[in-house]
Amino acid sequence: MSDLPFGFSMPNDPDDESGRRSGDSGSGAGSGRPGGGDSGMPDGFPFGDPQQMANMLRQFADMMSSQPTPGAPEAEKTSSTSGINWDMAKNIARHAVSQQGDPSVPPADYARVEEALRLADLWLDQATDLPSGLQTAQAWSRSEWIEKTMNSWAQLCDPLTAKTVQAMGQNLPEEMASVAGPLLGMIQQMGGMMVGQQAGQAIGELAQEVIGTTDIGLPLAGEGNAALLPSGVARFGEGLEIPEDEVRLYLAAREAAVHRLYSHVPWLRSHVSRLVEEYAAGMSFDVSGLEDKLGEIDITNPEALQEAMSGGMGPEGLLQPEDTPQQKAALTRLETTLALIEGWVATVVSSAVADRLPQSGALAETTRRRRATGGPAEHTFAALVGLELRPRRLREAGALWTALEEARGVEGRDAVWQHPDLMPTGDDLDDPDAFVHGRSEFEGPDFDISSLTEPDGSEKPKPGEGSRGDEDDRDGE
Repeated sequence: MSDLPFGFSMPNDPDDESGRRSGDSGSGAGSGRPGGGDSGMPDGFPFGDPQQMANMLRQFADMMSSQPTPGAPEAEKTSSTSGINWDMAKNIARHAVSQQGDPSVPPADYARVEEALRLADLWLDQATDLPSGLQTAQAWSRSEWIEKTMNSWAQLCDPLTAKTVQAMGQNLPEEMASVAGPLLGMIQQMGGMMVGQQAGQAIGELAQEVIGTTDIGLPLAGEGNAALLPSGVARFGEGLEIPEDEVRLYLAAREAAVHRLYSHVPWLRSHVSRLVEEYAAGMSFDVSGLEDKLGEIDITNPEALQEAMSGGMGPEGLLQPEDTPQQKAALTRLETTLALIEGWVATVVSSAVADRLPQSGALAETTRRRRATGGPAEHTFAALVGLELRPRRLREAGALWTALEEARGVEGRDAVWQHPDLMPTGDDLDDPDAFVHGRSEFEGPDFDISSLTEPDGSEKPKPGEGSRGDEDDRDGE
């Protein structure tokens, strides 16, 4: 799959054979051992002699004990379910932005951002039936953005990073796993540490590009906690020759619109999280070249393992993801959901600011391009976790919401968010007219929304979803 992204994509080239040798088992020429030395052990033993392994484990323990986790007591140096130390990731991210310079927000800029968010939120009252979702309106530095969004990053990425770390220890070739012993656990633990370091660096780079809390279509600081980064607003407006106040108001309207949506659509956040988990569950890794790559590494040197793992899941990484039907189907559903969120936000904001901001059309087009292509930091993050959170069908989604508004009015358009079963699918984006005029069974004053849920409040499966995995496989092909 090409062009994954922030809707995320897969940086995978199954035909890439770089770094792999042919004509042997990958255990190295001559001795068959890492580093090329001859320990006197039988051929085919890939990890050297027991003394080498003991030395390696001692070095690894020293490296682990030297990892700083400032601000976290010993009992809290943990990780999440993925084995990633997100406190460490946060510290690395903050260090990355401080190296570039990250001054505090001046009081004057804080006041401008707060005023813009409040004013833009008032404008939205005339463009959507959903009430205001703002609880706080703030201006943040990049370090504050990292501090206040890291919990959401951890929750969002944990299913993906957990799969990666697990694969580092469980997807070794059988003949290697049978003799690896404690090395498997070491590789997993080191993998968790490496992914945590890379995640921190990637989030630090993202902080250089973000505008607010909702850049990826999720309120990363929680529902209602709206914020803009003055540095991000200024960067967005570079080269546009549009007054800064107008740029700020437009971006404030987008921020406020996302918070309205999530504050009054209670199922939406969990729905997006579930789709990410389904995507992670379908992840599979190409391990055909893993033995070759490990055979080229002197595993008695932890720094060599660290360097090998530093490529994340890109072409130079130790693990390379493969497309699976389950994964493709989950990615399609996730991209559709993100496109519907982005399309609704764009439609509502356009309606709210069209008569108030003279350059709203140019600002909307700049936003579309930004969301469609992403920046370097966004692609770096996508390569790390193997998923790009990027809506791919923005124009189709926007056209569908516009058609709904023309046919049913603002109230009818926004009523679609009452339940996930009322939402358009990927097929509906292909044929919006059929969706707009063909869902009469869900319309009218007598329709009971509770008929779409089970007695315990959970969602009823949609027609044809009784065996979700089989259905997903068919959809993904």
